[in-house]
Amino acid sequence: MTMTMTTTRTVDPKTLKNWLHDGAEIAFFDVREHGQYGEGHPFYAVPLPWSRFELDLERLAPRPGVRMVLLDDGDGVAQRAAARAQALGYSNVHVLDGGAPAWKQAGFQLFAGVNVPSKTFGELVEHACDTPRITAEELVAMKQRGDDFVIVDGRPWSEYRKMNIPGGICCPNGELALRIGQLAPDPSTTVVVNCAGRTRSIIGAQTLRHFGVANRVVALKDGTQGWFLSGLELERGADRRYPAPPADLAPLRAQAATLMERFAVPSIDAEQADRQLADGSRCTFLLDVRTEDEFAAGRLPGAVHAPGGQLIQSTDQWVGVKGARIILVDGDGVRAPVVAMWLRQLGHDAQVLREGVAAKLAARPAAAQAAAALPQLDGVAPSAVGAALLVDLRPGMAYRKGHPRGAIWAIRPRLDAVVKAAGGRPIVLLADEEAVARAAALDLAAAGAADVSMLAGGLAAWQAAGLPVESTPELPSNADCIDYLFFVHDRHEGNREAAMQYLAWETHLIEQLDPQELAGFRVSAG
Repeated sequence: MTMTMTTTRTVDPKTLKNWLHDGAEIAFFDVREHGQYGEGHPFYAVPLPWSRFELDLERLAPRPGVRMVLLDDGDGVAQRAAARAQALGYSNVHVLDGGAPAWKQAGFQLFAGVNVPSKTFGELVEHACDTPRITAEELVAMKQRGDDFVIVDGRPWSEYRKMNIPGGICCPNGELALRIGQLAPDPSTTVVVNCAGRTRSIIGAQTLRHFGVANRVVALKDGTQGWFLSGLELERGADRRYPAPPADLAPLRAQAATLMERFAVPSIDAEQADRQLADGSRCTFLLDVRTEDEFAAGRLPGAVHAPGGQLIQSTDQWVGVKGARIILVDGDGVRAPVVAMWLRQLGHDAQVLREGVAAKLAARPAAAQAAAALPQLDGVAPSAVGAALLVDLRPGMAYRKGHPRGAIWAIRPRLDAVVKAAGGRPIVLLADEEAVARAAALDLAAAGAADVSMLAGGLAAWQAAGLPVESTPELPSNADCIDYLFFVHDRHEGNREAAMQYLAWETHLIEQLDPQELAGFRVSAG
């Protein structure tokens, strides 16, 4: 694809490896698509696929002067992303020379999967804290004996609804310390924490143990996958949700204060937070760890919603700069201290905003300039597509399930074929998010496409117009679905081998780390 580029500095793997451990801020972005990233990436690489580059860049790297390195497959995508970042005002951008293949050739590890630092952290915590755990068979025996216990599922509601341990109650890890007293008011009740695999079971159980709850707390070994592998049936579509927190928060706040002192978690006031957020020499993330409903009801200016449990589980979805500052916000003085305690052990500079959502912070807009700078697209009604080439930019697996008849599938890194297939015809883009189509349109225009628009109303409008939809279970091919991670993708769909492979992957993460990567964690049993 032809695109005008400014000169971009390159960095070799050895130099980048040194940069990742020199203590200074670095935004290390893997601009390949989700499937490519999940098949193998450097330990500290943060996923920022080219198909969504402008949508997420400012959120993940809020300071234009931050040292930035972009990684691809050595195929030129990182050069395009670097040119775009520079056009958006980022002034210290580099490309890893040779991409992921060069990293591997230099003798450095490529890690499969996603959220690898957080997943590795869970394994380290279990080793350091000797987190108590029980097997699925032991839990069944507890039930048969009539033991007093409660099962809490540390995952978000959407994951819990797909499948859960029978009788389990949804209480995401970020909410556990605040609400466990309502779920298990009797200290003689055993609390069993589970997730889909290992990490959130371990972190959830250890959260309660660190927080000082009187109950016996255990993690369910291997979560719902362990339950399934034991030949037991999972529950689906359950609707048991965590209760409201207690009216009197003073005892919990006292426990949180003890936790902060025990694990040396710092706090700052609103004035200090404003100074940090205005400091152009460092990246600072203002993250609200409350529930989605609470965040929607009122938030601090410039704050980003990052549910506490998921922030620990997948930190790289919210924080794209290694070495940045993180300011955590809640409304109770309980949840933010717990999350900060874990983030600091993960190696992040996390602190708690003392006043929480009641703080009076200076107004600051949410980062949206990069997406706003994308070209605007006219909408075309389904009935008016006519002879234009209809290009489906939705995920490859969504295209397989159903797409407008005659539409071709494409993804931003591979739009050359679209221009060729159009042969001068107008191009109409179909996308779930308008900004994804606008980003693709930028590349299409650079490649010479003169007439690009967007299907108004998307697939739903096409179907409502009575126009034909078809499925193609084999197209795009697995090789072309670079946006989909096939790595143990059906571990929750009855595939025992995939479930066992995933659990083995988690338990063997630690041994893949080199000494520098291992030293980046600060795991403490308190």
